[in-house]
Amino acid sequence: MRLHYTDAITQGEFHLTMHEKTFDRLFFQRDRDDKFLTIAYNTGITQTVTIDKVTYEFPSQSILPLMVNQSFYFEDPEQIVAWQYNRNFYCIVDHDKEVSCVGFLFYGSSDTMFIELDEVQQKKINLLLAVFIDEFNTADNIQRDMLQMVLKRLIIIITRLAKSQYITDKNMTDDKLDIVRRFNLLVEKQFRAEHQVQYYADQLNRSPKTLANLFAIYNHKSPLAVIQNRIMLEAKRLLIYTDKSAKEISYELGFDDAAYFSNLFKKQTSLSPSDFRKAKGTMLLGH
Repeated sequence: MRLHYTDAITQGEFHLTMHEKTFDRLFFQRDRDDKFLTIAYNTGITQTVTIDKVTYEFPSQSILPLMVNQSFYFEDPEQIVAWQYNRNFYCIVDHDKEVSCVGFLFYGSSDTMFIELDEVQQKKINLLLAVFIDEFNTADNIQRDMLQMVLKRLIIIITRLAKSQYITDKNMTDDKLDIVRRFNLLVEKQFRAEHQVQYYADQLNRSPKTLANLFAIYNHKSPLAVIQNRIMLEAKRLLIYTDKSAKEISYELGFDDAAYFSNLFKKQTSLSPSDFRKAKGTMLLGH
């Protein structure tokens, strides 16, 4: 089942996909123009999910937040329920205060999060799912508001669970977590142009040392590692999904020296850009 809502004025889009054999997302090809955040719920047994050609175990009865520019497909898509929405429908940054660090789901960590649901939480999500279906099927002048309200509730529930499961240090208070989240959001926006921790520290009115200490409390990668990992992730995507040369990719990612970029890539991945492309192959027509 696929349910859709589109606001003709704002171009806001919201989609609910349930138990479809063909559900996936190929951002660099077919879905490049669709800027959707995705919340995927595995309602079946444990299966695998492949995100940008990296395979993960997707536990039974768990939820996976996925970014706009991630390509993914599931071992058993018929067991997946997915909510997808674009910025015009619901902007997680603009509405951040309303839902208490909603950005945490997508910017709170540079790692993939699998959020487990116990029986009580499963019941909550399934009750919400029934409300979603009802609202998608009720076309009136408050449909958008109703869908946004239920989506907000879903995000709040998942965010609370994610924070309880991924933040175990009591010293990681909400204000400190907010700095980590804002750092990750800034990196997502600026990683092509800004490669140094000092830039992000200045934007956050913090010192690089303060950022390093916060990330250590969070048991997170260092700020520099977050920046470099984001650059390398984009480089891998471009090598896998496009035919751009390593030199073109290096310039796109803000490197004036293509040789320096290639050396950094090999240091991070143990492969040169050309060898990585050969090893992973291209995925221009699907998976």
